Amino acid sequence: MKRVGRALSAGMLVVLVSANLQADTGSRLWATGGVTSVEGSAGGGLSPWALLGGYASDGEWGGTLTLSHAETDDYTLSVVGAGVTWNNRIELTLARQTLDLDSLVFTLKDGFGLEEDELVQDVLGLKVRLFGDALFSPWGQWSAGLQHKRNREFTVPDAIGAKDDTGTDVYVGGSKLFFAAVMDRNLLVSATLRGTRANQGGLLGFGGDRNDSYDAMLEGSVGLFITRQWLVGTEYRQKPDNLGFATEDDWWDVFIAWVPDRRLSVTAAFVNLGDVATLEDQRGAYLSLQASF
Repeated sequence: MKRVGRALSAGMLVVLVSANLQADTGSRLWATGGVTSVEGSAGGGLSPWALLGGYASDGEWGGTLTLSHAETDDYTLSVVGAGVTWNNRIELTLARQTLDLDSLVFTLKDGFGLEEDELVQDVLGLKVRLFGDALFSPWGQWSAGLQHKRNREFTVPDAIGAKDDTGTDVYVGGSKLFFAAVMDRNLLVSATLRGTRANQGGLLGFGGDRNDSYDAMLEGSVGLFITRQWLVGTEYRQKPDNLGFATEDDWWDVFIAWVPDRRLSVTAAFVNLGDVATLEDQRGAYLSLQASF
């Protein structure tokens, strides 16, 4: 109940901050800042896009505040994040992820003597727009980024074979908006290539007894604007398989995003994380609130 209360309080804070922001939210077009991924970068819920957060255009500053919450059969993940964008060129983000792992600790505690009931990870992100524009360039917009991740508690990852408590993902991606592509609706397509050695996004450490080198992973998303305010779509994210302790599955989701105002977006999704640390078929709901300025 305490975690639910904290989530509701933080959600109200995001909404109140959004409601009190000034009307000037930058010069870019409606919804071109995307939403916020679980690692803090602008994009979908599972994967960063080439788009930058907020609405800052040339010579402008912008930013975002976000709260996300996911509930699967055996896990609860909460994310609080903030980002700032300058000149529609550089994005800096910071996110804190908190994973409730009561079920995992119950499974492991007899063998490893574990007592922690949650994992906490900080993610510092940098994204740079390389060239292009998602709306008007024939090949869309292309960006490169990194996400530096640090486990605040390493007992559980260490017990299951992770090699390090810190790691850095690097990625390059492209995003393109196709006007009137499907039944006169606009279609947004994004693809990302990520270099990573993270286990479950880094929440279970980096590297392992099975593999301790970087792997190239593909991520992609497709979103259709039903109206100016509503976007529906799906995402897919490949995952490395570093730990002999448990096989790591790819992630996917089906989402719907509502953008009633340039200052606020709400995203809901059904997420499928597959098997996570021996606990099978982790499926559930995801909700994210984002304020832009």
